[in-house]
Amino acid sequence: MLALLASGSSRSSSNNKLAESENSAQNSSNMSWGTELWDQNDNLAIHTNRGIDALDKYANFLRDRVAIETEYAGKLRRLVKNYQPKKKEEEDNEFTSMQAFRNLLKEVGDLAGQREVVSESLQLQIIAGVTLLSKTLREERKKCLSDGANLQHNLTTQLSSLDRAKRNYEKAYRDSEKAVDSYKRADMDLNLSRAEVERYKNVMTAKIQQSDDAKNEYANQLQKTNNLQQQHFSMLLPAVLNRLQELDEKRTRGFREFIVGAADVESSVAPIIARCMEGIVKAGESINEKEDTFKVIERYQSGFTPPIDIPFEDLSNSVKDSAQDSTYTYPLPTPTTRGGTLGAIKLKKRVGIFNLFGSNKEDFSDQPPNQRRKKLQAKIAELTQNIAQETKARDGLMKMKIVYEANSSLGNPMTVEGQLNESEHKLEKLKVDLKKYQDFLEKACQVPVATSSPQATRNQLQNGHRTSRHSNGSADDHHDDGDDQPDDAGSLSRSDSEDNVAQIQNGHNNNNNGSSASPESGLGTSHTSLPGSGQGSANENAIGEDTYYETEVETLNPLGTCRALYPFEASSEGSIPMSEGEELQVIEIDQGDGWTRVRRANNSNGWDEGFVPTSYIECTLYA
Repeated sequence: MLALLASGSSRSSSNNKLAESENSAQNSSNMSWGTELWDQNDNLAIHTNRGIDALDKYANFLRDRVAIETEYAGKLRRLVKNYQPKKKEEEDNEFTSMQAFRNLLKEVGDLAGQREVVSESLQLQIIAGVTLLSKTLREERKKCLSDGANLQHNLTTQLSSLDRAKRNYEKAYRDSEKAVDSYKRADMDLNLSRAEVERYKNVMTAKIQQSDDAKNEYANQLQKTNNLQQQHFSMLLPAVLNRLQELDEKRTRGFREFIVGAADVESSVAPIIARCMEGIVKAGESINEKEDTFKVIERYQSGFTPPIDIPFEDLSNSVKDSAQDSTYTYPLPTPTTRGGTLGAIKLKKRVGIFNLFGSNKEDFSDQPPNQRRKKLQAKIAELTQNIAQETKARDGLMKMKIVYEANSSLGNPMTVEGQLNESEHKLEKLKVDLKKYQDFLEKACQVPVATSSPQATRNQLQNGHRTSRHSNGSADDHHDDGDDQPDDAGSLSRSDSEDNVAQIQNGHNNNNNGSSASPESGLGTSHTSLPGSGQGSANENAIGEDTYYETEVETLNPLGTCRALYPFEASSEGSIPMSEGEELQVIEIDQGDGWTRVRRANNSNGWDEGFVPTSYIECTLYA
């Protein structure tokens, strides 16, 4: 029962609201600005101006939205283009996940097309209509206000004439009263002659006639004013105000139609967007992890069996031999060689492999090949981004120029011409720079590139044990229960030869107080050092940091010779430069990290020693 009462009351309230809305619409149709707002001309002028401003604001909103839609569609297309599978990735297209990703990119491209359709439709249908309506309304409003101003001017002029006629009548009446009084006094004065009395009478008659004429003029102007005022407020002004009312209703009706039209534009592409979403879902559902797993097995299966257990080897004898050769303890001083590598006794701190690379050349030719290519690619990406931004700015200027040409009241097109030319020149310069850096990158890619630094895989301390590499290329792991022990003499080939450099020069060591310029430390700033070994403090680094000390003692004889196939600029500590065709001595062969250790005699009766990329040299080893 309560539910029925509630439903009945809700229906009655809705019916009452509907009736009220109909009554208000009927009452509003019977009302007009001309009769109801006859004295609000100024407020109506302000109201209509604000209404047209609101319409212009909506047009600006649509323009901004069109720009966003266009930019969004363009970015979607660039996104799809950037993530299209490359030729080197074609072999992965057999996987269902990659096939689904390609289908996803296709659907996203279709989505971008629909956003472009929305942008174009809004531009051609809605924005053009709003702009035209706004222009028309402003012209009509201006004419209505001009007509209203003329009517008000005419009424004001007539009121001024009436006021002037009234003042003339009042003055003439007062003068006539004075003339009558003067004549009466003269007529009663017996001392005045008859001629003088007659003169006063003539003046009185003239003044009375002037008063009557002014009175008639006043009455005439009053009648004209009343007629004009009645016509002004009953016919002329209401007609102008009604025109303003029609203008404002036209603007309101257009506002409604444009908003609905914009929604219709969006709704027209909704079915296609829904189909794109369905395609994306279908692409995702097509992924089959089991099928991809089977294809991975088919591609990479080798057919080999797993290795057997590693047998135990008794190394007691080799440990005794190593103990006899390793007679140094640490901490020890840190002498360096000419190549910037550590000498026979070194203090090593792991702080990094490379220093930050800097360059003062435009094509980064003073950088290592890998770093040079990365910097060129970063420069190309930056130029590409700048070109996209400048292109967007130019397109905006062109659109602004078109708008100014279409509607000169918004601005002068010539003011944009200079900016447009400047943007064109800037864009052309960016394209030239992009082509130049692309050529640099193409040239840099033609030179073989070293893949790692000289110390990237050497002398690593991992999980409480050190892995040291012997001169024959093998590696032993020494697990320490207490303090670290020096590595085998046969595994310390790198710094052994460095110690030999200082002994070859003058037969003694030249001490200098300085920090190590070793390739392992990452702290050196030059590629060569003084002929002798440097004496440094072994206590500069705290024990709690990632530091460790090791001793390496051995003298390496040359293993062969090599010839430089390409010029090499040393950019990391521990490497040395070389020129094309230069002959060098090989003192340690490549151990799998892409670097070979070489040395050469210098002009100071000493040796330069360091690392060069293996791919840059041609080696000839002794038998």
